[in-house]
Amino acid sequence: MKLAFSILLSFITLAATAQKKQSKEEWQQLFNGKDLSGWDIKIRGHELNENYGNTFRVEDGKMVVRYDQYDDFKFQYGHIFYKKPFSYYRVAVEYRFVGEQPKGGEGWAKRNSGIMVHGQPAATMGKDQDFPISIEVQLLGGLDKGERTTCNLCTPGTHVVYEGKLDTRHCINSTSKTYNGDQWVRAEVLVLGDSLIRHYINGEQVLEYQKPQIGGGVVSGFDPQFKVDGKLLAEGSISLQSESHPVEFRKVEILDLKGCMDPKATNFKSYYVKADNTLCTYGKKK
Repeated sequence: MKLAFSILLSFITLAATAQKKQSKEEWQQLFNGKDLSGWDIKIRGHELNENYGNTFRVEDGKMVVRYDQYDDFKFQYGHIFYKKPFSYYRVAVEYRFVGEQPKGGEGWAKRNSGIMVHGQPAATMGKDQDFPISIEVQLLGGLDKGERTTCNLCTPGTHVVYEGKLDTRHCINSTSKTYNGDQWVRAEVLVLGDSLIRHYINGEQVLEYQKPQIGGGVVSGFDPQFKVDGKLLAEGSISLQSESHPVEFRKVEILDLKGCMDPKATNFKSYYVKADNTLCTYGKKK
């Protein structure tokens, strides 16, 4: 009995020690709550960083998408890009849909936005390009009738491997529930280079697929040099959509999963999954 208790105590001690060594997750706020510094804007039909109609703006500490200065939407799809690319990470947004579409907004775009990951840089988009070549985590609000999942997958100029085979459908629905009204919802995406992507809504996994790659259509106005079909997507830009329905983001944050994985370094993080030991720093920990 004493031996068994001693072994159990040893396991508890080891577990507690391991837990102490777990690094605290250091989420980085991509949106500072004050202005749009660190972001690029690209709206169809307009030059880079021409924020037509003040579409993307900050109101009451939120990044918002508005159309009150539009006479007609006229397929002027827009995206706001964080300037730094990422490869292994978790990105999360807290969003809600409000108000009504402007004139010219298409029916499918009602209460519709998205998080684009593994995308091309904003500066490489054509003036009249509608969407960045990317993987879209589609955000949808309920329409107060029927079911309408969110955190779906759409693929402008891309394909993925889903359930073990290359899937060329443009959109694949998640298993999420429907979120009606103007409620806040947290969407999170786990991105592991060119191997795995998972979607989560309010902490629940709702979709998973592998091997994101360039291919297919549903994107126009692009420069062909940036669409090399079959090329795996291991990193890229992160952007948020303007598709004709007003939407608000009160939080946009990222947990980088790539970095120093040498336990002897001062900036080692136990939650990293991809090593880049060129980033390691050594010396006394502060």
